[in-house]
Amino acid sequence: MDEPKLSPFALTPARIMLLALGTLLVIIAISTSLGGINAYQQLREANSAATQTAPTEAGAAQSAPETVAP
Repeated sequence: MDEPKLSPFALTPARIMLLALGTLLVIIAISTSLGGINAYQQLREANSAATQTAPTEAGAAQSAPETVAP
C-alpha cells in the first residue's frame, strides 16, 4: 500500500526533457561564443573572393597560348 519514494536522482520523463533542453541551451551558448553563423558567412565570403581573384591571375597566363607560325 505504501509506495516507495523516488530517489532525488531518479530519471523521470520530465527530468529527461529538462536535461535535453539544458544540453541544447549549452550547445547554443558555445556556438554563439565561438562566433555563430556570422563567422561562417564571413569565411564563405572570404573564400569566394579568394577563389575568384586567383583563377583570373593564373588563368590570364594560360588562356592566351602563344601560336607558332609554320
